[in-house]
Amino acid sequence: MPRIESVAVLCEFNMSLDNTEPAVGVTDYQQSHSPLLADLPLCDKPDEFSISTRASSDALRLNNNTVSEAHVDDLDSGVTTLLKKEEVPEKRNDVLQLVLQSLGPTDSKLCTTSKDGETKLRMDDAGSSERPPITVHQMLMETVGQYADYMALASKQGEQWKKITYTQYYNECRNAAKSFLKLGLQRFHGVGILGFNSAEWFIADIGAILAGGLAVGIYTTNSPEACHHVAHNSEANILVVENNKQLQKILQIQDQLPHLKAIVQYKDELKEKRPNLYTWAEFMQLGKNASDSQLDEIIASQKPNQCCTLIYTSGTTGKPKGVMLSHDNLTWTAYAAGNMVKLQPATESQESIISYLPLSHIAAQMIDIWLSIKFGGTTYFAQPDALKGSLVNTMKEVRPTAFMGVPRVWEKMQEKIKTVGAKSSTVRRKVASWAKDVGLKTNLNRMNGNPEVSLNFCVANKLVFKKVRNALGLNRCAKCYTGAAPITKDTLEFFLSLNIPVYELYGMSESSGPHTISVPNSFRLSSCGKVMPGCKTKIFNPDMDGCGEICFWGRHLFMGYLNMEDKTEEAIDEDGWLHSGDLGKHDKNGFLYITGRIKELIITAGGENIPPVPIEDAVKECVPIISNAMLIGDKRKFLAMLLTLKCNVNLDTGEPQDDLTEEAIQFCQKKGSKATKVSEIFASKDTDVFGAIQEGINHVNEKAPSNAQRIQKWFLLEKDFSIPGGELGPTMKLKRPVVLKMYSDQIDDFYKDAITPTTPDNPLTAK
Repeated sequence: MPRIESVAVLCEFNMSLDNTEPAVGVTDYQQSHSPLLADLPLCDKPDEFSISTRASSDALRLNNNTVSEAHVDDLDSGVTTLLKKEEVPEKRNDVLQLVLQSLGPTDSKLCTTSKDGETKLRMDDAGSSERPPITVHQMLMETVGQYADYMALASKQGEQWKKITYTQYYNECRNAAKSFLKLGLQRFHGVGILGFNSAEWFIADIGAILAGGLAVGIYTTNSPEACHHVAHNSEANILVVENNKQLQKILQIQDQLPHLKAIVQYKDELKEKRPNLYTWAEFMQLGKNASDSQLDEIIASQKPNQCCTLIYTSGTTGKPKGVMLSHDNLTWTAYAAGNMVKLQPATESQESIISYLPLSHIAAQMIDIWLSIKFGGTTYFAQPDALKGSLVNTMKEVRPTAFMGVPRVWEKMQEKIKTVGAKSSTVRRKVASWAKDVGLKTNLNRMNGNPEVSLNFCVANKLVFKKVRNALGLNRCAKCYTGAAPITKDTLEFFLSLNIPVYELYGMSESSGPHTISVPNSFRLSSCGKVMPGCKTKIFNPDMDGCGEICFWGRHLFMGYLNMEDKTEEAIDEDGWLHSGDLGKHDKNGFLYITGRIKELIITAGGENIPPVPIEDAVKECVPIISNAMLIGDKRKFLAMLLTLKCNVNLDTGEPQDDLTEEAIQFCQKKGSKATKVSEIFASKDTDVFGAIQEGINHVNEKAPSNAQRIQKWFLLEKDFSIPGGELGPTMKLKRPVVLKMYSDQIDDFYKDAITPTTPDNPLTAK
């Protein structure tokens, strides 16, 4: 998790970045006359369609090979203009008919589980049909046409940022695609990518798609067995790994991968030479002098409604499933989501983002790769130890205009800011407290439609808010987002009080990322926002409070689970709605609130349905020393809870350590305890700490809507939950089935000789 340093330390280094600096040494263009029939242009007049196709073919053929500055005008006229939105709706609809005819037979289904299958796009709604379907290659062509010399990717090498333009980016992707073909990549077979975020990761991903393969991200935390599942299921021909550590996982399982033809390592020198093992330089050299004709034919045959990417679910509730995403899933979602959050095209004001979240997750892929390409943004790659402490340094250098953090990232920032604040002088603490009160009140008023700003707010902004933003590297960031897991209201209010609104978005791998999004002029605390234009939300089987299963509809919905027809039919009903498995409701203004997850719902022995997350969050808010809380009680007579304490984490392994965090130590001292280690509290059952925990739980119980929703017993674990420990998934989601199995003995102890509590006065005894 990121380590947030004190304001004084963080303000020492300030770097101005020029995002639009022109690059030198752009590859010269070598003309080719190979056809590119799939890049279907859309003209202003339907009767000129065939003429426009012929007229633009030269420009499109230019782009089959490398692109240079001399041909930017060709790109603009041959692609960008032809792909713009039509001014006359009825003419646009005629063109759309031609596009839809190119997608395959009209009787095609909304779902498929075959890797080479095609699906019918959900284009029955005005919002979803305004953007004609395009492939990934076509979107790349638009971008190169508009933003050829703008900086696309930036990687830190030593103290310098190495940047490449969109022209260079496109050329590298084509070259990688030709190298994949040289290695024997077959159509609709996987290219697995196992490593930390980098330019090579992006280029391998897009190169795999251009070459007709399936781009497949693999979590870096996966065991060899988990890597085998993904590689085998996707029939991967090639695996791209970051370094020797990841290579060793593959070498353990390569004999069990019948489709594997080659391995490419993109960082560090090879420790040993092996057959069919390549460095990144050797790999890219394979495609340098290869003919373009094979690649061009493949690109020409690609359709927007065909699969190009597999996102494997984290396996929180079972074996990871391969979520099949089409070209249109990626290109349309990037268009729709980017417009909703008002991302700026590079020609107006280039967006800057930092890539550090796992690219095997759809959230990082959609933001870092596809949204950035769509709007011509610059993606800066964080260091591999970003979540171990270096992220804040990268944020200070880059000063992103948009930033996405999973809840745990924001929580760690919050903890560090609080720790630094507690060490400040009495006067500074009072000023900060006053400023936060003013900030929260002002921003809550803004949220409710009152944009007025008081003099107090202006003073607070100058004294506190600007300094905090500068310290975090968020002084240019107007779009701070969170998603992928639930975030507490306490954390949202904390940042809102510092004039850093953190907006929630909600979606799934199966919806290509976002489905509902909060935006600055339309958000509510604890709401995931409103549905994206062109998409629809339905609450299935709502109860008296309007709460039911959240269902999605839109062009962002996935094609199906690879080779899993039964699971696909479970997820998508006969009318084409995706059943999320999440419980939620709308307020009167259309804001969506998530109330729980059906599979996580606790149904007590008395038959009461209890969503665990609100109770768990309430405990963590009341007892700040608590790191993780998991509610127990399914088919049991009463509720109990497993708790862990906030402790430091080994930066190399990610394993929780025995030492308490600074914030936890301060909490102990405030309660009269001298403990500095988890083991000290656990072994002695520290009366001060245990008493504080019980007091917090009592407070939560007082607000429980029924006796059945009271926590009757709790147990403090010796070790915090972690990814290496298996209790947390890659995005820090709690793996409840795993925890239930790991701590089954402690859980069983809760219910030995249990008598169902019937009164609020029932003693709440810690185990």
